[in-house]
Amino acid sequence: MRLASLALFLGAAILGSAQAIGAETSDDPDRENTYFNGKRVPPLLELTADNFDKEIKQSKFVVVKYFSPWCPHCTDFAPTYQTLYEYYYTSKLPTDSETKIAEIDSFEKFYDIRFAEVNCIAYGDLCTKNDVQSWPQTTLYKDGVLVESVRGGKPMSALAKMIEDALEKEFPGTRPKGEIPLPEPGATAFPSEKSEDISEKTKEAAKDDSTATTKTSPQKVDDTKPAKPTKTPNEQGISVSLTAESFQNLVTMTQEPWFIKFYAPWCHHCQAMASNWQQLAKEMKGKLNVGEVNCDAESRLCKDVHLRGYPTVLFFRGGERVEYNGLRGLGDFIQYAEKALDICSGVQDVNANSFKALEEKEDVIFVYFYDHATSTEDFMALERLPLSLIGHAKLVKTQDPALYERFKITTWPRLLVSREGRPTYYTPLTPREMRDTHLVLEWMKSVWLPIVPELTASNAREIMDGKIVVLGILNREDQETFLSAKREMKRAANEWMDKQIQLFQLERQNLRDAKQLRLEEAEDRNDQRALRAAKSIRINMDMSDRKEVTFAWVDGVFWQRWIRTTYGIDIKDGERVIINDEDNRRYWDMTITGSPIVPSRVSILETISKVTASPPLIKPKLTISSFEKIFFDIRVTFSEHPYLSFGCIAGIALGGASWFRGRLRRNRGHFRLEDNLPIKELKEGLLGNTANGKKD
Repeated sequence: MRLASLALFLGAAILGSAQAIGAETSDDPDRENTYFNGKRVPPLLELTADNFDKEIKQSKFVVVKYFSPWCPHCTDFAPTYQTLYEYYYTSKLPTDSETKIAEIDSFEKFYDIRFAEVNCIAYGDLCTKNDVQSWPQTTLYKDGVLVESVRGGKPMSALAKMIEDALEKEFPGTRPKGEIPLPEPGATAFPSEKSEDISEKTKEAAKDDSTATTKTSPQKVDDTKPAKPTKTPNEQGISVSLTAESFQNLVTMTQEPWFIKFYAPWCHHCQAMASNWQQLAKEMKGKLNVGEVNCDAESRLCKDVHLRGYPTVLFFRGGERVEYNGLRGLGDFIQYAEKALDICSGVQDVNANSFKALEEKEDVIFVYFYDHATSTEDFMALERLPLSLIGHAKLVKTQDPALYERFKITTWPRLLVSREGRPTYYTPLTPREMRDTHLVLEWMKSVWLPIVPELTASNAREIMDGKIVVLGILNREDQETFLSAKREMKRAANEWMDKQIQLFQLERQNLRDAKQLRLEEAEDRNDQRALRAAKSIRINMDMSDRKEVTFAWVDGVFWQRWIRTTYGIDIKDGERVIINDEDNRRYWDMTITGSPIVPSRVSILETISKVTASPPLIKPKLTISSFEKIFFDIRVTFSEHPYLSFGCIAGIALGGASWFRGRLRRNRGHFRLEDNLPIKELKEGLLGNTANGKKD
């Protein structure tokens, strides 16, 4: 009886361990077994708050997927993880372990590895306890201790590398060298053993594709019909004179791109630009429609366009438009028109290789990361952005896992700008903020300049206003020196930006530590009011009171006269660097030692820290005269503090009026009795010698 009970207990224990490992002996339809490479695969082990600690320590290695059933990224990642599990479950034993096959007959038993999953909606506290910050997350445990985590829906190769490295470290020489051939997500066999299945699926797919093509071909024609012009643009190579009616028919009601000039015949600037505009139309023959509107004849149309002056040049595509703010030379017009045509072709979809090639041509690239769950509204909002980026930056989109990994993207959709390989992320992540065109464009305008742009007449205000600018005065004619100076300025710019990021993080951490100290102090004293006050403290990292430091360079030969008259520097004396504060009409051209600032990383960085100190440790020079500076400071004071300035003026006015009134009284004199009374009455008094009029 005792032996029977003992045998029953051991049998139950063995059965429980076999099911925990994932044995292929179960035929229960409720367990939803799958088949891979002709072998039955049990379902994944489901971990809960009750069995997590026990199961995680039961095997040497445990791979756990943390997910949410409502997360679209988790849904997309599910086939990848399931196929990876099936692949390892049905994998063959290492060739050098044949002596152990009689005792250990499965891959999981040999390496003592299992695969499991945790539903973070059902067991949120468990996921929080294990520091799960995003879904999906795949974590490898060894002897119950976390070894490595892979966040996001990464490809199967990334997960396999994590597992292979751990197995090879624990069992040296048992794993194949190099990359192992992995199946595609959703596959049912090893890559080398499914050629017949592939051929059969190919035939079926070919049939499906042929039927799908016949069904969807009318739809494709309808979709592409409005996007393509019905005829060759600008066939005659002329600038078309547009009226209100033709403007609506040719521009507003179509999707054809148009470059249109709004002018007045009496405007001298319009007359000076006329020849370049006609030449532009010839250059854009067969490429881009070019037109013009006479605002004297079509005043209502120009009023509807909300013009601010003449000439105004606008680029139209359907109901969208963007104003051209560049120079009015022929080359500037052609360069802008070619970039506009490139953008009008749509947001380009890139992969890692095409993006690398694009980086060699473009200094600034905006990248939109998306996945299968990205909605139509997201793409519609994305298509409204390119028009405003003409002449500034390139916008592309991607769903390449290699780019996900390079830029560490774990949530979708996501937007960033890559400036010469340096990423800057658009921080808002909610759907409303990602679809808010004005909010996104405002951020784009703040980062669409290269790290070290060239200062020109068209972007001077954008670069100089409101910032402290490290401006390199370079000589483009000497190519070797020019490239070396630009390289030094880029190194200085990158190091300065890295330093500012570190200081920002340090300051934020100090504020958080100060808040934590207040919380701990309130808890120790059991002071509920102080505790509530400490919890209500917000970590405010407002940088509006600090001026941004940017970098730029200017052609010292082309702008020689302006540089000489403004900064007193001649490019003939060599390349120099000045640090300009345009808002205060001042600049610095000397280091702390009194030597000129040169295009050198060391010279620039050691001077910036002295200039940005409050107050500056180096005395600045003025770009205007001392007399002009007085009126400039008064004007700035009035613009920045209007109410305080008005109060000071009112006080000065009242004080002046009071002083003038007192002086006027002193000049007139006071009223005196002796000037109006007779001498006798003056001697006797008004009432005589006594108060009652009697004499003694």
